[in-house]
Amino acid sequence: MQAKAKRYPEEAARLLKEKPQVRTAVTGATLHFERNRLKAYGEIDAEAWRERAKAVKNHLLTHLDHYLELAEKRLRENGVQVHWAETPEDAHRVLREVVARHGVRRAVKAKSMLTEELGVNPLLESLGVEVYETDLGEYLIQLLGEPPSHIVGPAIHLPLEEIQRLFHQRFGTPLEASPEELAQVARRVLREAFLTAELGISGANFLVAETGTLALMENEGNIRLSTSLPRVHVAFVGLEKLLPRFQDLGLFLPLTARAATGQRLSTFVSLLQGPARPGEEGPEEVHVVLVDHGRTALLHDPEAWEVLRCVRCGACLNACPVYRQTGGHPYGYVYSGPIGAVLDPGLLGLEEAHPLPFASTLCGACQEACPVKIPIPKLLLTWRHRAAEEGLSPAWEKAAMGAFLKVMASPTLYRLFSRALRGLPLPQDLLPLLRAWTQGRGPLKPSPKPFHELWQTLKEAKEEGDGG
Repeated sequence: MQAKAKRYPEEAARLLKEKPQVRTAVTGATLHFERNRLKAYGEIDAEAWRERAKAVKNHLLTHLDHYLELAEKRLRENGVQVHWAETPEDAHRVLREVVARHGVRRAVKAKSMLTEELGVNPLLESLGVEVYETDLGEYLIQLLGEPPSHIVGPAIHLPLEEIQRLFHQRFGTPLEASPEELAQVARRVLREAFLTAELGISGANFLVAETGTLALMENEGNIRLSTSLPRVHVAFVGLEKLLPRFQDLGLFLPLTARAATGQRLSTFVSLLQGPARPGEEGPEEVHVVLVDHGRTALLHDPEAWEVLRCVRCGACLNACPVYRQTGGHPYGYVYSGPIGAVLDPGLLGLEEAHPLPFASTLCGACQEACPVKIPIPKLLLTWRHRAAEEGLSPAWEKAAMGAFLKVMASPTLYRLFSRALRGLPLPQDLLPLLRAWTQGRGPLKPSPKPFHELWQTLKEAKEEGDGG
């Protein structure tokens, strides 16, 4: 996917102006997810679960070389063909070879953020392969030619009326068709694709190193069909998606479901062990592509590596007051919201993503929601500091903050400027720093007196009271 994270401020402002309905749709959906998560966390000792999940992931990441070798060994023992992809181009090479060898003309694809990251759909289309996204939300945005707006709910930004218009144009359904009728139409189209596709593509929620097991979570059944009906299955797995032991699934499957949607467990959980054996149903050939694409570099970053604990549940997006205003598209890359703001600079480079860490109030709601306790506010500050050190902030902002620092460090200058500005209208439409601050907020209302004068008045009044 081509990154446009540099344009986050402009794209966020444009969306708020041109599509105010997105804010309503995203806020409603994320608040629903967030209420469900809070209820689901309240049913368990969430702090203990999250602390345990954090410890397991930290152990995995600090012994990643060992578990990657073990996973490769177990996968091969299960009959899986294992490939290593340092870059998207390496992953593309594997897919090209599979398509050419099997004469693939149609592929069904389960929901996967990593395949979005790798640009799998454009590659397949360039090879003449007809690709069907089979998750309903992903299918909707595929029809619209849009990227996902949310990690778990890719189409949460779409109001029902827009979906009704889309299906009316594509399939001739009535403009007032109900959600159930629209889903039935999509089901008919996708069922035919499932039955005729030569290739099924998926990601993986987890890959268990101990047993070589792929674990996939879903609520629709499309992943199970995508990975079992076509004769070839290719799974793209990020290096960080491993778990050490099979028993770790007993923690991570229910915890991820609670964090993502508030469910005690996803409707469908598929545990895949490799191609079908004689007498079994399933794919004849299974490939697992282990993808780096910047993850190793992040792992070696002493200040940013903890972001690799992420299980892609989307809980931080649901909790984030900034994400709710626009949804994911203005972030300009696959991963949006708080997790995108701390992951994208590591994957794309800070030069390409430096506005994203500033898209936050630092309220800490994301960290409270995260099932693996990623310290997102700390990581946001890390990337902000680096952006400042590398001179990526606008020149006017650097000059303004330098002047502000001098004034605030000098009592004499502070009092001089506070007296000079008191009572004057602030030209916030002319000063970029003030204009950026007041967008989405009420007008600035300075106190009639500076704090040190108010404090002195209170101090004198107290002394008079004590003396009386």
